[in-house]
Amino acid sequence: MTSLENQPIDPREKENYALKATPFRIGLTATLTWGFKLFMDLTVEGLRNFPREGAVIVAANHVTNFDVFPMQISLPRPIFYMAKDALFKNPLAAWGLRNVGAFPVDRQLGGKDDWAMNHARKILDNGLTLGMFPEGTRSRGEGLGLAKTGTARFAIEKQVPVLPMAITGSDKFFREFPKRNPVRVVMCPPLYPDPGETALAFTDRIMFTIAANLPDEMRGVYAEIPRGFSAL
Repeated sequence: MTSLENQPIDPREKENYALKATPFRIGLTATLTWGFKLFMDLTVEGLRNFPREGAVIVAANHVTNFDVFPMQISLPRPIFYMAKDALFKNPLAAWGLRNVGAFPVDRQLGGKDDWAMNHARKILDNGLTLGMFPEGTRSRGEGLGLAKTGTARFAIEKQVPVLPMAITGSDKFFREFPKRNPVRVVMCPPLYPDPGETALAFTDRIMFTIAANLPDEMRGVYAEIPRGFSAL
C-alpha cells in the first residue's frame, strides 16, 4: 500500500488561485464591460434574486465560450469557475485565468478530479460565488443537453442555494457588428435543496427552471416539463 507521504502532489497545489477580486480582475472586468458595450446590448432581469453575500452557485446554460462574459458582467460580485485544463497550458494565459477566478479541471476525469472538486468546495467555504455550467460542455445552439449532477451535489453537500441563470444571444457575438447584438441574462429566484432530495431530482429542478426562461428552440431535452412538476 502506498503511504500518504509517498503520494504525488498535484502540481496545481503549487499555484496561487485567487479567492478574491484581484486588481487585475477588477481592471479586466471594467475593460470588458466597456468593450462589450460596443457590440452587446445587454439586458439583465432578476438581479434582485442574486444574493449580495454568502456562498451561492450560479448555474447557467452553456452555448459558447463567450457565456462567461455576460455572466460576470451581470453580477455585482466576482464569480469563480471551472475551466478546461487545456486553457492553462500557456503560462501567461494560466496566470491571467488564475487571477480572474478560473481554476482548471481535467475533463477526462470529470467529477473524479479531486483537486478541482476540493477547490470548488473551498470557494463555497469562503462564502463566494461558484459559477457552473451543469451541462458540462457547450450545446452549440442545439438546445439544452442532459445535465450532470455535480452542481446539485455541491449544493446539497454545502447546503447553499443555486441561482439558475438563462443566457441567450451570446452565440451571436460579432456576427452583426457594428450593430450591437442583443444578449439577455435572466437570474431566477434561488433554489434550495430539499431535505432528503437526491442530486438527480435537484438537477432536474435547476434545469427545468433554466429551460423555462429560454426560447423554445433552446430548451432541448428539458423542453417538456413533467405534469405536476414544480421547481419551488
